[in-house]
Amino acid sequence: MPEVSQSISPDTLRGEAVLVAGAGITGRAVLAALTSLGARATLTDDSPSALTSYAGQGVAVLDPGDAVKRMSDFALVVTSPGFPPTAPVLAAAVVTGVPIWGDVELAWRLDQSGRFGPPRQWLVVTGTNGKTTTTSMLHAMLEAAGRRAVLCGNIGEPVLDLLDQPADVLAVELSSFQLHWSPSLRPEAGVVLNVAEDHLDWHGSMQAYAQAKARALTGRVAIGGLDDPGASRLLEAAPAPMQVGFRLGEPEPGEVGVRDGAIVDRAFGDAAVGDGLVLAETDSIPVAGPVGVLDALAAASLARAVDVPASAIAEALATFRMGRHRAEVVAVADGITYVDDSKATNPHAAQASVSAYPRVVWVAGGLLKGASADELVAAVANRLVGVVLIGQDRAVVGKALSRHAPDVPVVELVTGEDSGVHEKADSFESGVTNVTRIVEVGERPAADAVMLAVVDAARDLARPGDTVLLAPAGASFDQFSGYGHRGDSFAAAVRARVG
Repeated sequence: MPEVSQSISPDTLRGEAVLVAGAGITGRAVLAALTSLGARATLTDDSPSALTSYAGQGVAVLDPGDAVKRMSDFALVVTSPGFPPTAPVLAAAVVTGVPIWGDVELAWRLDQSGRFGPPRQWLVVTGTNGKTTTTSMLHAMLEAAGRRAVLCGNIGEPVLDLLDQPADVLAVELSSFQLHWSPSLRPEAGVVLNVAEDHLDWHGSMQAYAQAKARALTGRVAIGGLDDPGASRLLEAAPAPMQVGFRLGEPEPGEVGVRDGAIVDRAFGDAAVGDGLVLAETDSIPVAGPVGVLDALAAASLARAVDVPASAIAEALATFRMGRHRAEVVAVADGITYVDDSKATNPHAAQASVSAYPRVVWVAGGLLKGASADELVAAVANRLVGVVLIGQDRAVVGKALSRHAPDVPVVELVTGEDSGVHEKADSFESGVTNVTRIVEVGERPAADAVMLAVVDAARDLARPGDTVLLAPAGASFDQFSGYGHRGDSFAAAVRARVG
């Protein structure tokens, strides 16, 4: 993982040459921040059209090959989170000895420097599943307590874009990518919700992925999910002075948990003494299943770390509304409920999603990013009444279904270059035995056509009382522009078919 460079600070960047890797939303925020510091910023990106566009705006640009050759000209590289450590530009920086910061690292250092007033309290949320819901709940709790709080990071706007806003507390969702490139981050409190296989193609190993998540636990208070083995191990090893676990069961001293249908704090302040402090009733949490309670426990733990009172936590949970594409009910028709959980972009998130419903027609597939689907399918097999497989890695899910849910009927959606290659129901290369039907959508189908076929297939499999659930377990970029586009296409197809 990247080392912390003490020789460079925001105050020393005036006049220095800095290379910005990435021309997207993050890169734009980094360029603006560096310009305000007086640095001489140069932009590089794999997209020639993006570089041409920025060059037309007067920004200095370099194609990646030239950036590699000229790496010694730069004092610092600031990278967007999408660039993996193996990217040639970043690998060249390591070889040349040029420090690499992420945009969050730059934001942290700017905030700590006092450039925007007294440093804020950073409350950091990370995990394989539940980050956005937990961070949103936390922000609602802070606002209910009257705190000046800003919601930022991976959840929406870059932290850099919001540092000039009046705030005392930042509720920051951070991905493993962002944490990897943030070596000096020391939040007031941070939580690791859970750790399961995801982004292994980016990090290279499960160990590297977990180490990146662990950066959230390096501040004053480290919080971790005790019901999750990976998060629990990271919490145990955390260097933070205060360690707090949360669990679905009754809390021990130093924990936040559930007792008699209520979230109870036995970790913070006076609540650490005796039976603890009741924070909220679990039946007020508007998120289905145990995952909703876990997210609320994590958010409440972070809020308590900065002295948010129980009344504000209870108020925030009672009025909380889920964000788009997270367990969003699209329609109910003929006794069948259609749910968009397109944000379930990894197997761990999909498992939590499917587990919230008793009978599910599951829409699954996409880009699994090197993750296995076996543990997921084994855990939810008894809830599945049918599966519709889509996307590039649908065979990964299909083979897991053959091993762990061989009696569940499966419809495979075939598009583009795959059309015409399947001649029989068990046509996956390794023998997916329970494909009962193959639907060919056609060459280069539009997203709407894909989802219309999905909904048609799901309706054939569903019965009254069932839930048709889009919780793909994979990223969306093989067929859609993002998980939001995928969810919107699903919702539009549902409305077109069932009204």
